[in-house]
Amino acid sequence: MKIAVCVKQVPDSWAEKKMSGGVLDRASIDAVLNDLDEYAVEEALRIVEANSPTKEAGEGSGHTITLISMGPDRATEAIRKALSMGADDAIHICDGALAGSDALATSLVLSKAISDGGFDLVICGTESTDARMSVVPAMLAERLGWAQLTFAGSVAVDPSASKVSIARSTEFGIENMEADFPAVISVIEKINEPRYPSFKGIMAAKKKVITVKTLADIAISADQVGSSASWSTVKDAVLRPARSAGIKVEDGGDGGAKLVDYLAEKRVV
Repeated sequence: MKIAVCVKQVPDSWAEKKMSGGVLDRASIDAVLNDLDEYAVEEALRIVEANSPTKEAGEGSGHTITLISMGPDRATEAIRKALSMGADDAIHICDGALAGSDALATSLVLSKAISDGGFDLVICGTESTDARMSVVPAMLAERLGWAQLTFAGSVAVDPSASKVSIARSTEFGIENMEADFPAVISVIEKINEPRYPSFKGIMAAKKKVITVKTLADIAISADQVGSSASWSTVKDAVLRPARSAGIKVEDGGDGGAKLVDYLAEKRVV
């Protein structure tokens, strides 16, 4: 069984972000592995471990986990973090023409890299914390022509039958769904608790192979990606206003009335 996990390097959630030329200024911000992708990596590791009870992932189990990532050179840092968790290897699509690509262009690039790999499953986090769109998993499934099982709260895989089933969390309850291989899965953050990389894993990650590919390597032309090819653009952006000082209410026996007046003024009640 071959599993691909899509991962992305994103600005740190705590960093102060700003736009530059209609795109997020990433160069001046600390970057990390997308938090929600860690759940996808963890779930892939658990699937391999559950189906290889006497072997650890990547140690002769017969199952492999390959990371797929699109981004600049520095995205290697996030890829190494995911490798240190236990993934086997990685494909890094890195090309200057990719800058400014939207979700449509991103899904095109990732699908091309995935389609050549002979994967049985593709696992994604629900979304990236820098865009919060949650559309790439569905776009990947459409481009690949594979089944999509999204927002999984649990995943069970039967490699012998080439089937995967999930419990899908919705606003109306839980839906049980299944599909034949190959399939694209997205997982929610409640599905597991991502492991911390061990010292052994961190050292091993330094030796694991990251195959770097350009657009030419995956047969995509530069005019299909980047800002000029994107269907969505940012026309304007403003900084979040500074937090204003709060209002202190002195309770002289009429504190409740003052609170109600304030809430009414703000049209909360």
